[in-house]
This record gives sequence, C-alpha cells and structure tokens, in this order.
Amino acid sequence: MPHTNYLERRDQIETYFDRTAAQAWERLTSTAPVGRIRATVRAGRDQMRGTLLGWLPDDMRGLRLLDAGCGTGALAMEAAQRGADVVAIDLSPTLVQLARERHLENLARERDGNGGTQGGRIHFTSGDMLDDALGHFDHVVAMDSLIHYDTPDIVAALERLSRRTRGSMLFTFAPRTPLLAAMHSVGRLFPRSDRSPALTPVAQPKLREGLTGRIGGSGQGGWKEGRSQRVASGFYTSQAWEWTQ
Repeated sequence: MPHTNYLERRDQIETYFDRTAAQAWERLTSTAPVGRIRATVRAGRDQMRGTLLGWLPDDMRGLRLLDAGCGTGALAMEAAQRGADVVAIDLSPTLVQLARERHLENLARERDGNGGTQGGRIHFTSGDMLDDALGHFDHVVAMDSLIHYDTPDIVAALERLSRRTRGSMLFTFAPRTPLLAAMHSVGRLFPRSDRSPALTPVAQPKLREGLTGRIGGSGQGGWKEGRSQRVASGFYTSQAWEWTQ
C-alpha cells in the first residue's frame, strides 16, 4: 500500500480539484477566454499533451492505456481516436463527469459529421490511479498527476504501476529550478484555505536514482529511461519523461 504521505496528499488534491478549483479547471481546459497567466498555463498543457501523445503509437488499436489523472479527458479522447481502449481515472468525480460529457459531445459531433473513428473507447472512473483493480496496460500516461508528490512517493507510485504495464510509462514531474523553488516558497505565505496543493520540485538525478534502484535493470522486466523533454510556458513548467520495458 502507498505510505501515509501519499494518502494525505492524495486527499488534499481530491478536495482541491473536486471542490475549490473545479470551475476554474473547466474553463482552463476549454476554449473560453482566460487571463494572461492562465493562457500561458493552457498553452503549456497543450504542448505537454502533444509531447506525450507523440511518444505513443499512432495506431493504438488493440492497446490498453491508463490515463492516470485524466482531468477533463483531452488526452484520453485523442488516444481513443487512435483506437486505444482507455481507462481514464481522476480523483475528482466532478472533473470525470465533465470529461464524460465532453466525450459524448465529441461522439455526437462525429456522428453528425459522418466522421469515423478507429474503434477506441474510454471508460471514465473516479478514484486512485494506483488501484490494482484497474488491471494491466500497454501504456500508462500520468500527465501532471505526480507533480504534487515528493521523490519517494513518485518512485513508489511508478513502481506500483510498472508491475501492471507492458510497454511504457510516460509521466511528468515539476523540475527543481530556481523559479519553481521561489514560487513554492511564496505559496507557503498564503492562508491555508486559499492554497492550491503545492507543486513539489524534484531533482531529476535523484528521481533517476530512485527509479533505477526500484524498477531499472538490464534483465528481463527491467525498465530503462527514454526520452525527456521540458515544457516551459509562462507560469507552466513541467518535465516529461519516458520509461520503457
């Protein structure tokens, strides 16, 4: 089982995204006008999603994908269009319901426009992305769903997911930079009731060390690091990393 720190952070994140920030997140992930700061975050997230999708196969028919921390479902929907069987899970039931509604709207537009898909499907659910009951996958994507956890928690989460993943794990983390460290410190000055769950800046060498020790290796079943790319867009900074069997 995940240790107490993971569970405590998970509960904080669920409360924030399901209650405090649900409406703001709905607007951020739509095409509605937003302010300058949020526009940079939207652009950064769009670029990051494109990066991670670019590391997945173009044809995903017959492949099972876990979208761990699916939010409003944009990545899950694009993967399904490639033919993937997607399990899209998020801690927030509110965001999952919004994702489900947007998916149904997209399907309706495709039918009205006589557009075809490659036969993919999405199962939306709310809960813990580490739940073993979700089954086994060919690929796992965790876009910005690990950025609130420290290095040991990220390593433990990925180790648990690796046991049920056959192909690749694509995830992002908050890279340790002077700017992010300063923003993290300033965020602590706000009243607790006004805070979003703080990003936890992570040093990539320490994360590499932890992952290599827990899931890496040259033998059968060993995981190896692959591509890595940082996306920086105004107030959005996140590091993508690929690990493969």
